Amino acid sequence: MSTGAVLDVRAVRRHFLFPGRGRIALNNAASTQPPRELLALFRSLGPDYENVHRGQSSASQVMTARFEESYDTIARFIGAPGRAGIALYRNATEGDNVVTTMMEHNSNYVPWYAMCREILPRFGRRVQCRLARFDPVSGELDLDHLASLIDVRTKLVCCTGASNFLGTRNPLGTVRALADASGYSQPNGERRSWLLVDGAQLVPGTFTDVSALGADYLAFSFHKLLSPFGTGVLYAREELLASALPFLYGGDMIAEGRVFPDHVEYNALPWKYAAGTPNILGSVVSGQALRLLLDLALTPKRPAYFGTARPVERDAVREAMSRVAAWNQMLTSRALDGLGSIPGITIYGPGDPARRTSLVAFNLAGRDPFDVARALDQAGIESRAGCHCATLAHHALGLTPPASCRLSFYLYNTPGEVDRAVAAVAGIAAGRAAPRPGSWAPRRVLVQAGRRDPC
Repeated sequence: MSTGAVLDVRAVRRHFLFPGRGRIALNNAASTQPPRELLALFRSLGPDYENVHRGQSSASQVMTARFEESYDTIARFIGAPGRAGIALYRNATEGDNVVTTMMEHNSNYVPWYAMCREILPRFGRRVQCRLARFDPVSGELDLDHLASLIDVRTKLVCCTGASNFLGTRNPLGTVRALADASGYSQPNGERRSWLLVDGAQLVPGTFTDVSALGADYLAFSFHKLLSPFGTGVLYAREELLASALPFLYGGDMIAEGRVFPDHVEYNALPWKYAAGTPNILGSVVSGQALRLLLDLALTPKRPAYFGTARPVERDAVREAMSRVAAWNQMLTSRALDGLGSIPGITIYGPGDPARRTSLVAFNLAGRDPFDVARALDQAGIESRAGCHCATLAHHALGLTPPASCRLSFYLYNTPGEVDRAVAAVAGIAAGRAAPRPGSWAPRRVLVQAGRRDPC
């Protein structure tokens, strides 16, 4: 495939309903917008809905095949060896000592806090949860401090792939090397710390290969990947899932007929981690969301993967996500340039758009971030104010209240929308009334390696 291919944002936007409402949707780090095809797919699945792995009817067999195919699609998308390393849960919120960082989303800190401070102490186990700092100016992870926290008693290192507040892309290769060098004696005989990566902000805009990444675990959510359902993925190395005990119990995670008064056998992977009736339709639609994402990035005018049985090729994933990444970086660079010229603004995270994901969090001097978000809404700009569930990082920066305003972008946003958002923020900073949104129509915008067509 051509490495200099373009992303046709006009064709991409035709797959979504929100532009027809006049919306400027810049809260994509929270949830992306669902394409019309996925909404239609969900409706079409209703008449033939049936449970999976629990029936001999034709409807059950067909639904089971579609459900299982979603596991295969997810595995191919992230470069996993197969479906045995995939577990689906609700979003991405489901360790002697555990080392994590001050820039984590609450979902990758609070569970470890609860385990170390509330759960294990009830069983007489004392386990530490250690927190690595980040540089308050650059927003970069303090690798020296991280290294000082990892030792021979560190069972697990938990690190975000990209911060949903600072936007920082963490050097996961370096983190992986630090974890590898710990010398911790794992139950399977390995002498290193395992690495869990929170990929919620990484996977939607980055080509991800779990084998190259070296992650033992990777978690991400589909509601940030075009799918309107709370479906989350936990990837883990197959041998780790095979040797671990389930944490949810119920139907389908038990081997057929293998329950006895003194013995229970669990199902084969991946169903060992699929207790009870799963989110069947959400899983099917989420698997198709990945196929549609490839189409939007590669051939938005003629679907090639969505709704087909065509195997997802890794080269196609690489090319598609390279286009998405280039587009997102162009939008982020434009936002950083524009916002950076506004008097009294503080922008958090790296100044280099290549070192961050497609979001910009900021505060205006003397302005409450919630008031700023409300004023942006009056100008027709959808943003988000709050701690973005990155509460530790806001406290670390001494923000009172622990909040910021955030703009975040995805492949269907345009440079014109970024410019309107920047202009609205500038107006708010200058004390001008927010302009009322008017009618507008995006022009065709293309991005290619090494050049910009800013519309």
